[in-house]
Amino acid sequence: MRELLTPEDALAGLRRMAVAMVRADTAQAEAPASPSKSELLLVGIRRGGVPLARHLMRLLEEAGQKAQLGSVDITLYRDDAATALPSPRVGESELPIAVAGRRVVLVDDVLYTGRTVRAALDVLLDYGRPSSVELAVLVDRGGRELPIQPTYVVLKAEVSQRERVDVLEVEGAWRAVAQELGT
Repeated sequence: MRELLTPEDALAGLRRMAVAMVRADTAQAEAPASPSKSELLLVGIRRGGVPLARHLMRLLEEAGQKAQLGSVDITLYRDDAATALPSPRVGESELPIAVAGRRVVLVDDVLYTGRTVRAALDVLLDYGRPSSVELAVLVDRGGRELPIQPTYVVLKAEVSQRERVDVLEVEGAWRAVAQELGT
C-alpha cells in the first residue's frame, strides 16, 4: 500500500477547491442573466462522494458561500447494472431543491473511467436541467473510458490498472492510498 494523499495535503487541497468554487460562483453571479450565488447545489455521488460533499459544504460555509447539499444513487443507472448487479441495493437520491436552472457540482472521491459520473449525470438530468454541471473529485487516477474531466481536483495520480485507490476518512481527516487489487 502506498499513500497518495496525506490528511494535511487533502485538507489543504479541499480548502483550495472550496475557494475556487466560491470564485467561480462570484464570476457567474456577475455575468448577465446568471443565477444568484445562493443557487449552488453540491451533489455527492453515493457512497464516497456524499461525505466528501458534506465536508466541502462546511468549507464553503467557512468561505462565506451558501450551498445546498444533495446526493444521487447511481445503482440502476450503471451501464453494467444488468450483468454486474444481480441483486442490487438501491439507495435514495436526495435533492433538497429543484435542479432546473441551478449550478450543480457533482462530488466524488475518485475519478477513474468516467462511467460513475456518466451515470450520475443521467440521474441528475432525470430531475431537471441545471444551468451548469461541474465535477469535483479528491483523486483523479486517470484511465478514462469516457470524455469526462473534473473541474476541481485535489490530486492527479498515476495509478496502475492493477491497483485500486481507496479514500479513507477518519474523524474528518481524508487520505488516499493505492494498493494492489486483491489485497
